[in-house]
Amino acid sequence: MFLDIVNIYAKAGNGGDGKVSFHREKYVMCGGPDGGDGGRGGNVVFVADSSLTSLIDFKFKKHFRAENGAPGEGGNCFGKNGSDIVVKVPTGTIIRDKETGGIIADMYLDGERKVILKGGKGGKGNARFATPTRRTPGFAELGEVTVERNLTLELKTIADVGLVGYPNVGKSTLLSVLTNAKPKIANYHFTTLSPNLGVIKAFDKSYVIADIPGLIEGAAEGYGLGHTFLRHVERVRLIVHVVDISGIEGRDPVSDYRTIREELKQYNERLASLPEIVVANKMDLVTEEGAVERFEREVGVKVIPISAAAYSNIDDLVKSIFSTLNELPPAAPMEFEPFEYERSDPEQFDVKKLQDGTYEVTGGLVEVLIRKIVLSDHESNRYFQNILKEKGVIDKLRELGAKDGDTIIVGDVEFELWN
Repeated sequence: MFLDIVNIYAKAGNGGDGKVSFHREKYVMCGGPDGGDGGRGGNVVFVADSSLTSLIDFKFKKHFRAENGAPGEGGNCFGKNGSDIVVKVPTGTIIRDKETGGIIADMYLDGERKVILKGGKGGKGNARFATPTRRTPGFAELGEVTVERNLTLELKTIADVGLVGYPNVGKSTLLSVLTNAKPKIANYHFTTLSPNLGVIKAFDKSYVIADIPGLIEGAAEGYGLGHTFLRHVERVRLIVHVVDISGIEGRDPVSDYRTIREELKQYNERLASLPEIVVANKMDLVTEEGAVERFEREVGVKVIPISAAAYSNIDDLVKSIFSTLNELPPAAPMEFEPFEYERSDPEQFDVKKLQDGTYEVTGGLVEVLIRKIVLSDHESNRYFQNILKEKGVIDKLRELGAKDGDTIIVGDVEFELWN
């Protein structure tokens, strides 16, 4: 089964909590705090693998979670970092954020590694909070909690040449003749239900050819199979447009050619502007005299007449493909503005008045503070209050009219304001 687009869920590991610990040893007085930091959470890493040709591995496994960092230990021992989770995808896979559609990465090269989601930071142990005036801090920092993300994986086949054309014009047969590929071939529409790849070798060079499932009128709007697989022609550098010049199916080759060109244009203007070689296939079945000349005259392009089934004039087509590709710039990953998930600014905060006598503080500063405070601990509470003063939160509250005794909400914490 071929699968080229799928939604998955991925989550980096949470950071480990810092440890509250004090050194206790015989004959050692006032050992002091020795709580270690928590470990970093594992990353979600994607790796491009050319041996994979489909996203079928993601049909039943949808959730990918990296290991959490271990909590810190006494004796200034740091917690173990969480292990990364490695997700292998076929080369050519685009990774998007499902909610926004933003492109996070293009896994273009074989073996390429990308950290898509970073693990949470480990919390600091109480040893980190010791100062000359705070010698026995009874609090530590919690590890950073990460957010599960919904990702879309979209496979866009990497190939130099794309075979396009109406169903049953002989694309699969031509692919089997040009390469060692063995696609399913039969005399009915939509024999090809997934892109077939083959490697064409000549003149000490080799290129990849993709047989794109047949397009029909309205493919760009979702009719037939074309809309499903048009993404696989987006990366090609050259289009080989195959038409059935014999008209044995009862269709007009001129009309077929124009229809396919319009579908490519409707889907992507870049596709319509790519270099194109037009191939008039099934010459062995032509009954109309001058069929090729009439086609060239009405369409306005030169064609290469061949018969894939009879291996006729294949060498001329191969020469034309290689000479055209040699003049084109090399293939490259798609250009895009990388999408990045926002990380909270630990210095930023906002204050708003909810109602008379009640104010709320939000922002990155709050997220950091909530991980560090333990209200039941006097020194932790005092540390919390000092940070609010140092960062200007208290001044901002006063500016908005907050008075002594008013309720202040900071995350899950509520307290009364007193100067």
